[in-house]
Amino acid sequence: MADVPARTALLIDGGWEDRELTMPVLDTWSGATISAQAVADEADVDRAVDVATRVLRGGPLPLAERAAVLERTADLVRRDREHLAHLIALEAAKPIAAARTEVDRCVETLAFSAAEVRTAHDRTLPMDAHPAGVGATGFVRREPIGVVAAITPFNFPLNLVAHKVGPAVAAGCPVVLKPAERTPLSSIALAERLLDAGLPAGWLAVLTGDGPVVGGALTRHPGVAAVTFTGSAPVGEVLAREGSHAKVLLELGSAAPLVAEADADLATVVDRVVAGGFGHAGQSCVSVQRLLLHERVADDVLDRLVPRVAGLRLGPPLDETSDLSCVIDAAAGERIRRSVRSTVDGGGRVLTGGGGDGAVVEPTVVTDVSLDAPLWTEEVFGPVVAVRTFATTDEAIAAVEAGPPLIHLGVFTRDLDRALTYVDRIRAGAVLVNESPTFRVDQAPYGGVDHPGTTREGPRSTIHELTTEKVVVLRRTAGSPT
Repeated sequence: MADVPARTALLIDGGWEDRELTMPVLDTWSGATISAQAVADEADVDRAVDVATRVLRGGPLPLAERAAVLERTADLVRRDREHLAHLIALEAAKPIAAARTEVDRCVETLAFSAAEVRTAHDRTLPMDAHPAGVGATGFVRREPIGVVAAITPFNFPLNLVAHKVGPAVAAGCPVVLKPAERTPLSSIALAERLLDAGLPAGWLAVLTGDGPVVGGALTRHPGVAAVTFTGSAPVGEVLAREGSHAKVLLELGSAAPLVAEADADLATVVDRVVAGGFGHAGQSCVSVQRLLLHERVADDVLDRLVPRVAGLRLGPPLDETSDLSCVIDAAAGERIRRSVRSTVDGGGRVLTGGGGDGAVVEPTVVTDVSLDAPLWTEEVFGPVVAVRTFATTDEAIAAVEAGPPLIHLGVFTRDLDRALTYVDRIRAGAVLVNESPTFRVDQAPYGGVDHPGTTREGPRSTIHELTTEKVVVLRRTAGSPT
């Protein structure tokens, strides 16, 4: 099996189709062109949606077939772990160790999706709980919502695709997938394995190319019943407007805080900040970006943290010794450095890092960050941790709330009452006690509140979003035999 295909095609109606027009796929670290991806157009979108509509009219795949396809795909992904990790590392600049972890998570996501199919069941209705229902039998079926358009980001080019496609297949929905133009190879590799696992023609299309053109056409298409998108807030807001005829599921960004109270286990805090703030160069919606330290332990934490961050090895993603690599492109690198400069201009102090060139951004810690600084109020999506201190839990909560709405909050304390104070008062998709906000298990509901998203992801949650309820009532006719 070749490590990287020289050229990729579009998947429509079970077949791979070449296109004359292509876009380069880059090795993000070196900038070298490693492949050419076919560029889809609006006509391809129309064809793919029409095919998906046709196969769905033929009836949903039986539950056993859905589960078997997903289980076999998980086995194929597990078998090809090194190959898939290599693709992720090259196109997303994810260090190879982290890329292997992503492949492992993809296996779990597919397995959990299959498990949801295996345990799916209708829900009975107690009809005679209402006087009008006496003598009738009722139940509630969940049925596929329709054709799903899935638009995925660059930062987890395999597992976040699995989080879209796996639950959609489990729900019985055909999917038209638009992967990020920076990272199409992992998506295509997963699609190949779904086909090899027996997914029938038409149930999955893959349309690579320009995001606004293909993603926009998919979102606006009247034949699409649901749009599921993970990515930036500005793009999500556009999709929500353009997809108003459909159910739009959004997973957007945040600026995840980690709070360390005075009684926290400081060694664990430092470990979690290093892993959660700088893994994959901070390019995750729940990377540790805002670090709140109780004033009694702040110096101790920073004395341990700064040397660890300064000692991180920034290098090529395929080098086994690299702790982090570059960000996705030079434009992102300059945006991140600009946020650091603006924060410093507002009184922040760089304790380590702050430099870099192009897509290479040094792992950075900035302290004395004001509540209105860009590093506190905006998602940086880079290897930067902004630090503030606090004296009371109320002060820490106020500082958390001064930032954008949350997906996850991590809080470290040995005091149960204090932990529950954060649980009760912080509005977030999850509050993780003695754990990093970056922590996620793939079967759990995942998502933000308010601005960061409109839904919960995770196999069970997504299947629920991609199905509709149908009430069935059975009543005997007069004179029916008993």
